[in-house]
This record gives sequence, structure tokens and C-alpha cells, in this order.
Amino acid sequence: MADTVGFIGLGIMGRPMARNLMEAGYDLVVHNRSPQKAEELAGEGAAAAGSPREVAEGCDVVVTMLPDSPQVREVLAGEGGVFEGIREGALIVDMSTISPVVTEELAGGAKERGASLLDAPVSGGDVGAIDGTLSIMVGGSEADFDRARPLFEIMGKTVTHVGPTGAGQVTKAANQIVVALTIEAVSEALVLGSKGGVSPEKILDVLGGGLAGNKVMEVKREKFLSHTFDPGFRSELHHKDLGIALAAGREYGVALPVTAVVDQMLMTMSRKGWGGEDHSALLRVIEDQSQHEIG
Repeated sequence: MADTVGFIGLGIMGRPMARNLMEAGYDLVVHNRSPQKAEELAGEGAAAAGSPREVAEGCDVVVTMLPDSPQVREVLAGEGGVFEGIREGALIVDMSTISPVVTEELAGGAKERGASLLDAPVSGGDVGAIDGTLSIMVGGSEADFDRARPLFEIMGKTVTHVGPTGAGQVTKAANQIVVALTIEAVSEALVLGSKGGVSPEKILDVLGGGLAGNKVMEVKREKFLSHTFDPGFRSELHHKDLGIALAAGREYGVALPVTAVVDQMLMTMSRKGWGGEDHSALLRVIEDQSQHEIG
């Protein structure tokens, strides 16, 4: 066990992930742009740092969990960032979902300073973060993966080394395509069934018992039925993730036609003021277009 782990980014996902590391016995140095979140964990036994640089100066392993590529670049390579304080031989574990191109750029910056970087995005939402059951897809060297594995096994249930630097982000893009398209498909099914006179509960029960069964219906069931879309994963972040997937598709020459349609639906949510709601609120787009609310 490393003596001290740094953790930067204490939002909906990062805070419970950091707590799980603390409960497992790790000493944490934490930082967040909104300092009250870091102070809250400091009250539970962590040490709060004033900057990413300060985190890096005191830790051999630094974990980041941030919203998007610009924030990761700023925290690592910006003024007062991790690169200014990183120790030789240290390991950065970026668990954010960002562009594979940015990941490779930042991994190069870490290498120039004698450190290394893993890209380790996650799937499982706030429930998986709280329960320590995330799926973690990791890009980077095998040696760095082995070094970070004890941390991953505390935060996640399915931990997979998927390839070299950037491979974790490519895998996460694929994951986000499947999740978004599944939410949209379930939404269509629910509105069609409800408009046809079948209760949404029965629709989910029947679909869940056959080939159409999926994790989305299990995890998001109550949100669909109650129309309480408090965010486990904000739709605006999923819109960002599909943008990453579409950019990767363009770079690799891969057609992603339905991904593009759902990406536009997520943009519509933002325009309607629903961007801060859970991504399961895609249901509202189908309801709005159909002029029918399920239930």
C-alpha cells in the first residue's frame, strides 16, 4: 500500500471514490476547485491541499476525476498544476473521461518529468462509485497497471487493462455509445407501450426477462418510473462523451450514425434546460416529441 494517495476532483463520482480509498486505509491528500468539498473530506481524515501542485508534492500516486479534457489539462499542465510538483517515479491515474488525443499529450508531459500516466475512465455512475463496483478500463503500461491495481480493486469490481495509453478512453467512448443508445431505446419502448395502454412497470418487467433485458432498465428503473431525474450522471456530460466518440469515429473512419442522432437529442436536452438532469431524462425528449408522458 502506498503511504499517501492524492485525489483531485470530488464531484458526484470522485467524492465517494475517494471515501472508499480512505475506508480501505489509504491516507489521502485531496483537492477540489470548490474547497468546501475538500474540507468535508478533511473532516473525515483526509488532508486538504491548496493546489494540484501541492497534492503532487506530497504523493507518489495522484488520481484525477474531472469533467472534461480542458479541466484535466489545466489540473495537470496548468499553472500550479500537478506537473509542477510531480515526483520522479510518481504515477498519475486519470479516471476522467476525456479525448484520447489529450490523454496521449498529457502522458508525454508526465514522461518528460520522469513520471507516468494511466488513463482509467470508469462506468457505473454514482451508484457504482458509492458501492465500489465501478467498471474500470485502463490504458498504459502493464507495470503501471499492476502498481495501481490495488487502488482500482477498491473503487471497482471489473478492472481491465485494455491496452496502451489512450486505450482506456477509446473503450470508454464505446461504452458511452452503448449506454446512450440503450437509454434512448428503452425510452422509445416505454412511451410506445404507455401510449398503447400498457403500464411502464409491466413493460420493464417483461423486457427485463427476455433478450431485451439490460443494465439500464435495472439501474435507471426508478428514475424512469418516478420522473425524478436527480443526476447520477448528468446528461450534459454524456453529450460531451458522445462528442468524444464521434470525433474518434471521424479520426478512425468509423460510421456512427445512430450515435450522432442520440448526440443531437442530448443537445436538445441542454437547450431545454435539462442538461443538469440524469441521462435517463432522455425519456423526456421522446415524451416531448410524442406529446405523451408515461404513467
